[in-house]
Amino acid sequence: MKARYRVIGIGGLVVLLALIRFYEHQLFYDPFLSFYEDDYLRGKIPQFATFKLILNVVFRFWLNTSVCLAIIYVAFLSRNIVKFSLVLYAILFLICLTLFIFFISNTSDMHYQTLFYVRRFLIHPIFVIILLPAFYYYRLKKRQSSKFKSIS
Repeated sequence: MKARYRVIGIGGLVVLLALIRFYEHQLFYDPFLSFYEDDYLRGKIPQFATFKLILNVVFRFWLNTSVCLAIIYVAFLSRNIVKFSLVLYAILFLICLTLFIFFISNTSDMHYQTLFYVRRFLIHPIFVIILLPAFYYYRLKKRQSSKFKSIS
């Protein structure tokens, strides 16, 4: 695939991520969206339906993850990198979802900030910002080591 088509593809996928974020109020049930937009340190935690909230957070995580995996595939054209990324996303998901469930079950004034950051890892595609440069660096080192071996 030519580089310009890959860049256009990645750009389109990034726009898709932006649309998910832009329409988050219409697409997902999340009373914490407006809670964290206001002065949440002085307010009371909103009432929420626990199962519905968890289900929507899970759906949003995997929706963002599928777009991020598509970005990684278009960037590197490697199924192995996508499989490895999927494993990393699954591990992140299990850890963060466990923490998220714990914090929404045990809400107190001390947990507002922690709940905010754990929720942010689940609903925003932050992990792709780490994975793209990591895989790029891996590919760069792999090419340099193969050039070095062919010269020797």
